[in-house]
Amino acid sequence: MRRIRACGILLMTRSSPRSFLLLRHDDRWDLPKGRVDGDESDLDCALREFEEETGIPRSSIALDPTFRYTEVYSPIRKKTGERDHKTLVIFLATVPDRLEITLTEHLGHEWVEWRPPHDIQANTINPLLAAVADHLSAIDG
Repeated sequence: MRRIRACGILLMTRSSPRSFLLLRHDDRWDLPKGRVDGDESDLDCALREFEEETGIPRSSIALDPTFRYTEVYSPIRKKTGERDHKTLVIFLATVPDRLEITLTEHLGHEWVEWRPPHDIQANTINPLLAAVADHLSAIDG
């Protein structure tokens, strides 16, 4: 079983109405994320992938140091049918308002208004957004 570690960032606006960024693949919505390279840390991987996939420099975002979402699951590879062991780590970051996106690997993007609960993708996105909703509720009181 191949072991994969991937990291990414959920980007949210601080302006009202609050929204978050999703990137479009041909068959689903996803976050800016990708696989860890060599000895790269989870955060370094997330920041690198975020910059590569959105064109937004890391200096433009504010990371939330108190949020880190981890999910472990076993996806099946489309080409071989083999199962992988995947660990996904997602960090939370904010920007004042929606930024321009420069896509390099995706078909499109969307800023989705923050109105939990969300039903976007049952296996990864929905549990992440539920964890973010709990986190923000605890902060906002």
